[in-house]
Amino acid sequence: MKERELEIRTKIAVFCALALMTALTSAQDQRVGTLKSVTGTVHIGQAETSRSAAIGGGLQQADRLMTGRDASATLMLKDGTVVSVGPNSTLELAKVQFDTTTQQGHLILDLLQGSVRVITGWLGKLHPGQVKVTTPTSVVGVRGTDFIVEVP
Repeated sequence: MKERELEIRTKIAVFCALALMTALTSAQDQRVGTLKSVTGTVHIGQAETSRSAAIGGGLQQADRLMTGRDASATLMLKDGTVVSVGPNSTLELAKVQFDTTTQQGHLILDLLQGSVRVITGWLGKLHPGQVKVTTPTSVVGVRGTDFIVEVP
């Protein structure tokens, strides 16, 4: 009887471990970027919810990054693009897709206010037409690998 009970418990533990690994992999697949530095008050939000940003935290498509008066944040996207967000800024990751196998995708950042510096990764180098920064009054197409956009 004890052997049968041990066998059942082992199977349950293995099943739970596999379920947890699947859930973690799914969450990582949705991550489009990682926060590399955070200074001051920085929040990440989507629709009605927001959370404090922390180094190592993940970002998903449609996340909105908001920095305070003396704050800044730097994030790295899956394709190696580095995005530095200045003080008093609001940046939305409107469309961030990158397939590491085919090296295809899109990067559209919506800068609603403030400033952002972008050092492009693979997408900007291989497919510059697929990388854009939009502002309330313009669309910036990428033709270089390091640029700054400001919105008053």
